[in-house]
Amino acid sequence: MRHRVLSFSLMLIDAFVVAAVPFIALYLRFEGVVDPYYYKLFIDSLPEIIVVRLVTFYFFGLYHRLWRYASISELLGIIGAVTASSIIISVFMYAIGVDLPRSLAVINWLLVIVFVGASRMFIRVLSFMRQRQNEQTTRTLIVGAGDAGAMIAREICQRYYDTKKLVGFIDDDDYKQSKMLFQAKVLGKSQDIRQVAEEYKVDEIIVAIPSLAGSQLREIVQVCKKTGCTVKVVPGIYELIDGKVTVQQLRNVDLEDLLRRDPVKLDLEQIAGYLKGKRVLVTGAGGSIGSELCRQIAKRSPQMLVLLGKGENSIYEIDRELREKYNNFAIEPVIADVRDEKRINNVFARFKPQVVFHAAAHKHVPLMEAQPEEAVRNNIFGTRNVAQAADKIGAETFIMISTDKAVNPTSVMGATKRVAELIVQTMNVVSKTKFAAVRFGNVLGSRGSVVPLFRRQIAMGGPVTITHPDMKRYFMTIPEASQLVLQAGSMASGGEVFVLDMGEPVKIVDMASDLIELSGLKPGRDIEIKFTGLRPGEKLFEELLTAEEGTASTKHEKIFVANLKRVDERQLARALQSLQSVMDPEQVIYWLAKLIPTYHSSQLKYYGIDTNELKLDAKTQSAHQSMPGEAQYQPVSDLGA
Repeated sequence: MRHRVLSFSLMLIDAFVVAAVPFIALYLRFEGVVDPYYYKLFIDSLPEIIVVRLVTFYFFGLYHRLWRYASISELLGIIGAVTASSIIISVFMYAIGVDLPRSLAVINWLLVIVFVGASRMFIRVLSFMRQRQNEQTTRTLIVGAGDAGAMIAREICQRYYDTKKLVGFIDDDDYKQSKMLFQAKVLGKSQDIRQVAEEYKVDEIIVAIPSLAGSQLREIVQVCKKTGCTVKVVPGIYELIDGKVTVQQLRNVDLEDLLRRDPVKLDLEQIAGYLKGKRVLVTGAGGSIGSELCRQIAKRSPQMLVLLGKGENSIYEIDRELREKYNNFAIEPVIADVRDEKRINNVFARFKPQVVFHAAAHKHVPLMEAQPEEAVRNNIFGTRNVAQAADKIGAETFIMISTDKAVNPTSVMGATKRVAELIVQTMNVVSKTKFAAVRFGNVLGSRGSVVPLFRRQIAMGGPVTITHPDMKRYFMTIPEASQLVLQAGSMASGGEVFVLDMGEPVKIVDMASDLIELSGLKPGRDIEIKFTGLRPGEKLFEELLTAEEGTASTKHEKIFVANLKRVDERQLARALQSLQSVMDPEQVIYWLAKLIPTYHSSQLKYYGIDTNELKLDAKTQSAHQSMPGEAQYQPVSDLGA
């Protein structure tokens, strides 16, 4: 109703303007001495002029805009509407035989633009004055006067004028000091934040530098927290693929922000080259990594995206999310278990995916220690089922998600993922499909990770439990890991185990302390940190490579290829056949140790297995040590038969 009243008021104002302007133009053109002929001419034509102007304005949308947010685009709209109506009026005048001075038409055109534009600008001025008079507005300081800061400032000035007031910017660039941006000045550098916040009575500080490294962000946030202001941050560069920043994306500072790493440079053209227009299938599509892979793949315009998982709720959620955002490709949700070989074969035969991302796996270390047979069924034979199905239908590329726990494994989970890597390498030799794996560490915020656990413990008042004060882990955000997986997939020629650059390992106790402080509490005073001891299968430090492996660089600075030894497909198949025939936990541990010589588990002692007997015989040992050209290969249909 309010909008209709405003639109009607604008039409009345415009009618008055277009009726008055011809006479003002006559006065200016003839310097006050106007022939009565022209007065009579315009009076007689006034109804037609008003109708033509208003109808043209209506079709140009001048009565359907929010003029309190007016910008250059709205000004261009006014110019276009006035120009179009002026041309129509000139043609009308010519048609009825009226010959007017050309300068009169130009003056008329210019005056209508000025007066109509002024009426709209008046609305902007009123909105701005209301903002200044509103004492309830949040006084906001933006750290970063770059592109992201400018986008946030523009939104505050245009859309949030009645709830936020931009008081200024902070930026470390010397050139930007004291410069104006959106009627606000750059008031100082990062060391001046506390002084600026106090002087200008700031309520809220927005850190708008998405490419900022975690260590730098940590320093700025610590300074901002001391001001007592609310601190919000623009999401990291991994969450801003399109580079657009809005106020809605602002959030409270989180652990992911403090661990932010240097932005990854992606070859988007190369990624799109093997995904655009292709049928893509993702296993474990409802999981943390699987669902993010689906989001990233959806942006590359595939022909079809098959969401495969055994949890109906998680598949339903990612299916609904993608359908709300995309309608340019087919989305197929599939409920299936990778352990069900027949079902997997039927799914692959139906959809014939050209690119497969295998993210389905059991990942929880202590749970898999307690039931190793389930880890084997899912992580080893589930991987084999999916890999063989991809080979049968002639998929182009198969990428398996692996883990740093596969290196010198001390857990059943890590050992089974290393065997899965061996299967992928083996399949690449006997198949036309390009098979590869991508190995990386922990991802922040994934299901089962320590971060959600710490948050729940903090919410309950503590204590926060950590297994060991010296425990370290590699961490990466979910979007970063998913983007690098897609990039690695575009580089695969077959047989590689890609290793992502995880940066420096992070102490878990430091993460816990950061989370406690981000909650506005003090570690040791408000929330106790309690050490509980290592759990079964855990290591103090994770590794991305064994000492013997080493890496070869790729053309991407954060992706490497592990120099793994050749796998003997025949011997691996025999060992898998033996493992598949046993479901007793002791026998499972025994055969995992035979398959993976670097597997060292406390379970070996628990079951009384003599490690000397785990030396593989010469034939089985060759499954890990055969060099190119030495292996005896067999058809894929016989693998594990």
